[in-house]
Amino acid sequence: MAHCYFHALSSVRKWGGAPQDYLPLHQWFDQSKAILADPRHRALRHHAEGIFMLESVFGATIVNADGRIVPVRLIGEQHVREDLGSIPSFADWARLITPQTWMLRGHRLDEPLDVNAGWAAPDGAASNADLPNGENRRLRIAI
Repeated sequence: MAHCYFHALSSVRKWGGAPQDYLPLHQWFDQSKAILADPRHRALRHHAEGIFMLESVFGATIVNADGRIVPVRLIGEQHVREDLGSIPSFADWARLITPQTWMLRGHRLDEPLDVNAGWAAPDGAASNADLPNGENRRLRIAI
């Protein structure tokens, strides 16, 4: 489905009420479009864990405009099935992520962290060579 409103209309056909009863739940699923405006945004919430997160945010049920009690989990399942055809696990999405070197780097909190490591300074920006007394840009994190 292209827009949350159409998911809400689908919910109305299934459980009654008004689109406004369901719109906030469907919008919650698609908030990730704000950071990635293509189908990959779905990896953040369109899975079984996302459906349970929806329930933790909105509660176990809602009461629609017709006074009918509707389980939030069913609304989440409807949204994900309409978008993907089935309900994947988060692991299904994660298996498709190819690990990159930067994902595997880590630093102990008690070791100095070179904030410039792996990054080139833009033209005109100060580099370590521009710092007085041979100082370098290292950040020491004390714990």
